[in-house]
Amino acid sequence: MTEKGKDSEVGDKVKIKTTKEEIDGILLESHEPGVFLIKLESGYNIGIKKEDVVEVKLIEKVKKSEIESEFKLSGKKPIVDLIICGGTISSSLDSKTGAVKWVTKPEDLFRFYPEIFDLCDIRIINPFMKASENMSSYDWIKIAKQVVKSLNEDNVRGVIITHGTDFLHYTASALSFFVKNINKPIVLTYSQRSTDRGSSDAELNLYCSARAALSDIAEVMLVGHASSNDDFCYALQGNKCRKMHSSSRDAFKPINCLPIAKIYKNKIEVLRNYNKKKTGKENKAELDAVFEEKVAIVKFYPGQNPEILEYYLKEGYRGVVIEMSGLGHVLTEGKNDWLPTLKKIIGKGMIVCAAGQTIYGRLDPLVYSPGRELKKAGVIYLGDMLAETAFVKLGWILGKTNKKEEIEKLMLKNIAGEFSERLVE
Repeated sequence: MTEKGKDSEVGDKVKIKTTKEEIDGILLESHEPGVFLIKLESGYNIGIKKEDVVEVKLIEKVKKSEIESEFKLSGKKPIVDLIICGGTISSSLDSKTGAVKWVTKPEDLFRFYPEIFDLCDIRIINPFMKASENMSSYDWIKIAKQVVKSLNEDNVRGVIITHGTDFLHYTASALSFFVKNINKPIVLTYSQRSTDRGSSDAELNLYCSARAALSDIAEVMLVGHASSNDDFCYALQGNKCRKMHSSSRDAFKPINCLPIAKIYKNKIEVLRNYNKKKTGKENKAELDAVFEEKVAIVKFYPGQNPEILEYYLKEGYRGVVIEMSGLGHVLTEGKNDWLPTLKKIIGKGMIVCAAGQTIYGRLDPLVYSPGRELKKAGVIYLGDMLAETAFVKLGWILGKTNKKEEIEKLMLKNIAGEFSERLVE
């Protein structure tokens, strides 16, 4: 490093004064000679030519982690088990590259946000660290096993699971079926922006998740920002919500139902009925975590050849969820008519379910003749159930039984609130 900035090191917060402007940010390791690399508060990195720099002023030295490798319980506060599985909320800035990386110690996540420890004692559990796109049903089962273990400990008030956003609603749906007799809060949370960014949503999400975990709401909930502001979070039903924006802090929305509650830092405002916490030895959570891997989701598009269904039949798939258009239609005339192929695969034992591409609203196969023909062929219409929830539920049921009548009966049964009697947009 040149004389300019000689008192600063990688990771320090600095103010760089150039001939034209002043720039605040975190000093990164630059692999280009003659350039200062700075991470702005917005999260973007910029390069500044050293020849244009008048002064580099140190604002704050890089914080060295002083957290012990294991949190000690105070013994005076309620205990919440925090199951850390990965995602942006489990990452922090790598000052050498400007990218984010998994925290090397889960405890380091909370050196940014000590407020959560004002509410409860946190026990850190780290079964694995994965981006959500790298997860599978094996990971859902592993999480479910830990959740049940935690819920059945008398001194644990609730569970928080930190997770990546992109496939979070799959895990939330899985837990809603894999955990029976839910006796305490199961909270999944996330962040769209890493903990070291000024615009991070992690602080409010974590704090509100702790409030939810200490509440009497015995549901699988997804807790996160209700808007782009840092005012309150929503608690959403885990199998009735979906990520609806790639990067917004309020990316998750309730689908066809109301949020369970608004959660502020100092209170919870309940918005609808919910299952309440149960105590006593007779009210223990139970594990029912099975999953058939040979299930798939197919999104129908105009003119699509139904040969994709033949492929799944040939590969031994036992079930498929088709995202159909409108009230529940696919192509039923012309050279790519899906009806003959659907009759064939259903006749050979494959379970075919219909979910809606429209997300909001519900399917109704009886309105038009194509829907009636598809229903008559044996397609199971799933009303307002989300396709992702349907996929998880179908895999779970196929892991339990091979009987076609029982499978259809269970798919149409409202087991974990996956169907809404009254739709709310």
